[in-house]
Amino acid sequence: MQRMRPRPHIFGAFLLLLFLPQGIATANEPTNDDIAFRKEVYVGKKDRLPYRLFVPLGYEATRKYPLLLWLHGTDGRGNDNVRQLTHENQLAAHFWISEEVQLKFPMFVLAPQCPTGQDWAEPEFNQPSKWLTLAMEALAKVQKDFSIDRDRVYVAGQSMGGLAVWSLLQNYRGKWAAAIIMSAYDTFSDIPAIGEVPLWVFQGDDDESVPVTMVRSMMAQLKKAHAKVRYTEYHRMNREVWNKAFAEPDLLPWLSAQKRGAPTGGQVGSGAAPSSR
Repeated sequence: MQRMRPRPHIFGAFLLLLFLPQGIATANEPTNDDIAFRKEVYVGKKDRLPYRLFVPLGYEATRKYPLLLWLHGTDGRGNDNVRQLTHENQLAAHFWISEEVQLKFPMFVLAPQCPTGQDWAEPEFNQPSKWLTLAMEALAKVQKDFSIDRDRVYVAGQSMGGLAVWSLLQNYRGKWAAAIIMSAYDTFSDIPAIGEVPLWVFQGDDDESVPVTMVRSMMAQLKKAHAKVRYTEYHRMNREVWNKAFAEPDLLPWLSAQKRGAPTGGQVGSGAAPSSR
């Protein structure tokens, strides 16, 4: 693949759009997200899956880049290829592509969109849905088209997307360098597979959808199996733990220190939950 020229800074391009004459604006005028994220559709044998792809600024095919697969929560569902980047999912999607993060850890961000009324995975059976399977096929396409470091492929998700992460850890064993899970549960069918991957799990103790007692039990199972798990529990917080998780100063250093098959040295902090009991 030929070396690509560095692209203009996405925020500078967005400011340029703001100062276009009013008469030039059209219904198809690109949004800030259209500038930041490429708008793509993966076409499978029977179904199509919208996805967004952030390519690091100044991408060079001669380098190997990390990639994060980000899986949205419930309100990101649809077929507009927009909602997975907005509303409750906006903070997460834009955290990874922020200038501060990208300067420290330039990486690809792949954000697929699950259709309305569908789910990424069913935690009672630990099986990915066809939409999550399509997301993995889209990931394979991105890995083929771009220079991706296969030892630094990460997966993260919130709420419904967190359910998907648990499923992927158990059904795509050996693929992940690390995983981040927020406000999600699982019944576990393959703890050894989960135990191979460094995890950071976030949970609120007032979560009405995912009882904290269930998550505490899950963490106990993983720690008993000597899994590489780090758990942070927020006191008096419902499911929207991402509002605090993305402000954790250790989050990016922890993630960037992880590499598939490598010791988990470099993890920051103890991983103990805040005192909330």
